[in-house]
This record gives sequence, structure tokens and C-alpha cells, in this order.
Amino acid sequence: MRKLFAIVTAAFVTSLASASPGTNVPTVILVVGAPGEPEFGSNFVQQVQLWEKTCDRAVARTVRIGLGETNASADRDLLKQALAAGQTNSIEPLWLVLIGHGTFDGKAARFNLRGPDVSDLELADWLRPIHRPLVVINCASASAPFLKTLSGTNRAIITATRSGSESNFTRFGEHFAKALADPASDLDKDGQVSLLEAFLMASRHVAEFYKTEGRLMTEHALIDDNGDGLGTPADWFRGVRAIKKPNGGASLDGMRANQLQLVLSKDEYALPADVRTRRDALELSVAKLRESKNQMAEADYYHQLETILLELARLQAAHPSTTNSPAR
Repeated sequence: MRKLFAIVTAAFVTSLASASPGTNVPTVILVVGAPGEPEFGSNFVQQVQLWEKTCDRAVARTVRIGLGETNASADRDLLKQALAAGQTNSIEPLWLVLIGHGTFDGKAARFNLRGPDVSDLELADWLRPIHRPLVVINCASASAPFLKTLSGTNRAIITATRSGSESNFTRFGEHFAKALADPASDLDKDGQVSLLEAFLMASRHVAEFYKTEGRLMTEHALIDDNGDGLGTPADWFRGVRAIKKPNGGASLDGMRANQLQLVLSKDEYALPADVRTRRDALELSVAKLRESKNQMAEADYYHQLETILLELARLQAAHPSTTNSPAR
């Protein structure tokens, strides 16, 4: 048994290494949890199929865990290995998508896998060495605790629920997978669908489902991309801008998530990855500076703003397609 385990594990890690190209490309890890009922299993498969089509369009490196026959390595181990085998310092994002059911016992939140489950604390530990941009989309019930645990710098976290007590089956995952591939989700009309836009569109369709069915809404998705672990619901946004802020003056969510796209427009794809990364950093600096305007001396504010805008202008002059988005 140990020999078989070693063979399967080695083959899995080797496949990850061989799938990793030398250039920076996004990586998408699709994790399908234990389905429970057959109807849920077919729903999860459909979500994966939608994701795989989108990943193909994005030319992303894709890893799939949780489908097919069980083997010597538990899915929990395969997930841990996939995260450890990935490029930790790439400038392209790592997308981790959890499709399935979850539980929360008041202390620990878990994503239900075939075999041993994975908790939010365990996943946080596995993700700690990863310094590349990180997107985690937990589509499961009772997923909210993952948002606070995984939140951090250069990370965007989405959960299908706003609390661990929202424990019913969630519809957010299927609507998100559809929204990410739907051009109608392009709210700012820049020719691509961002993480934020897919979140907003999926949340809208989830709300429409419960209204049409005449049911009490039992799931409320959250997004966090500023590292404060608070999360923001979709109804706090108008277009792609958050118009409400939590008490205490926390910074707004959404700006970073709107910079993250899996399938890039033609103009974006033509830009070198390091140019996109620098442009995004400059735009985030402008947004953060504007949030601090009321706490700064006027001369200091405009001096810092001018410095950032001049660098952004030089970058745009050297790479004209950096101006392709009306939102920029």
C-alpha cells in the first residue's frame, strides 16, 4: 500500500511539474468536494466543465482534484501537493476554486472533501508560502470563515456565504462559473470579465433565483480584496465601485478584484505581464491616496498624486494599450 501511495503521489507531482510552462501563466486549481447526493455531483461536474472551457480560453495551467475514481492519495493530500508544487513567486495569479459543501461547528470551518476534509486554518497554512497574486473562491455552504482566515495582502477572497451559519446548499458557484464566461458580465465594457464583475453578476442571479422561487435567501456572498478580512456584499456596489464602507473607516473592496481577469482582452493580452502588474499597482496607489485625501495636507496630497500619475502616464505612453479600459 505504501509503495502504491508513493507511485501515485510521484505521478501526480510529476504531472504538475510537466504542466508548468517556463513563462508566467495563471494557474487554476479546481477542487470538487464530496457531492453527497447525486444531484449535487452532477451540478459540480457542470461547474467544472464551465471552468475548464474558460481556462482553455485563458491558456491557463489547470489542475483538477476530486473527480474520477478515488485512489491511494486522498483529495486532501492532492490539494496540499498541488499548492506546494505550484510557482510561488509568479506575477500571474493562482486561482483556487472550491466547489462543494462546507460545514462550520462554531470554531472551525471545513470544506468537505472525499476522505478527510480541509479546514480554513489548514488551508491558510498551505497558502502561506505563496507570494504570487492569489484568488480563492469558496463556493460552499458555511464558507464565510474562510474569508477572514485567508484574507491578506495581494489576495482576493470570495465566499458564497456571509456567515458560517448559512449552511444550506449554495447556488453561487454555478452562477459564478457562468458569469465569468458571459460577456454580459463585462460591466465596465473593457472587453473582459473581471473577478469583481463575475462576483457582482453571480450575486445578482442568485438573488433573482430566490425571488423567482419565492424562497427566503439563505446565502449572501462576500468579496475581500483589501486584506482586512471584513468582506463586502454585492449590494454595496454601484457598477464596479463600492459606495458603502464598513464602520471604522476601513478601505473599500473591489478595486483589486476588478483588475483580475482570467480571460484577457486582446489589448491586455498584448501587454507584458510585468507592465500590467506595474500599471495595476499604480492604479491601486491612486485609489488608496484618494481615500486618504481628507486626512492629508492639500499640497502633500497633490504632490503624491502628481508623482503617481506622471509614472502612469509614462507607462501608458510606452504601452498605449494600457489605456484600453474606460474604467482606467
